[in-house]
Amino acid sequence: MSDYSYVPQGVCAKDIKFSLKNGKIHNLKFTGGCMGNLAAISKLLEGADAQKTADLLRGNICRNKQTSCADQLAQALDDILMQKSDDKEKEQ
Repeated sequence: MSDYSYVPQGVCAKDIKFSLKNGKIHNLKFTGGCMGNLAAISKLLEGADAQKTADLLRGNICRNKQTSCADQLAQALDDILMQKSDDKEKEQ
């Protein structure tokens, strides 16, 4: 299991931490933000496929912002999944 921390931009949450194992999300925790909603999102996404989650949440916005905590999670997942893909290509 690999652990990740992401500092979101443009949202109330200050940090997003999670683990990935076999492409699945585990131990998702947001620091700051709308804690009730983010705690619910964390519970709902336990064991969810990282790529499908990123695809589902990407582009979701909050109020008059250009992003949201969910969109920032999608960006974090996109970054990590792209990096893993690049690493696999380098190994070949």
